[in-house]
Amino acid sequence: MRARAAAAGAAAATVWGLQEPLDQRVFGCGYSDIRLVGFGSRALGFVVHAANGAAFGLAFDAVRQRTRLPPRRLAVSLALAEHVTLWPLIGLIDRDLVTSPRAFAQSTWRHLLFGALLGRFG
Repeated sequence: MRARAAAAGAAAATVWGLQEPLDQRVFGCGYSDIRLVGFGSRALGFVVHAANGAAFGLAFDAVRQRTRLPPRRLAVSLALAEHVTLWPLIGLIDRDLVTSPRAFAQSTWRHLLFGALLGRFG
């Protein structure tokens, strides 16, 4: 189960990155987590983001073993909790971004997508 959860997290993070150009157009915001974690490089960003997704998948698996919540609900809840908890730290990188409702909504969408995929395949 652990390997499956890690692979699901990495895959969900990769899908997140692949759909970023689309959500940037939809939300009218150029913010990219892939570029952020890759220090401007999309290639490096995909590797780092997939590794982060795998780690999140492992954490999800550990919590899932201790609860009776449906996996998809749990994964989405954990992903959104992580988003809301860590969002203020974006202000350390970009003050304007952290106060942007579009960027916040865009990031919420990304975490929702990630959690739904992780819960489905993890």
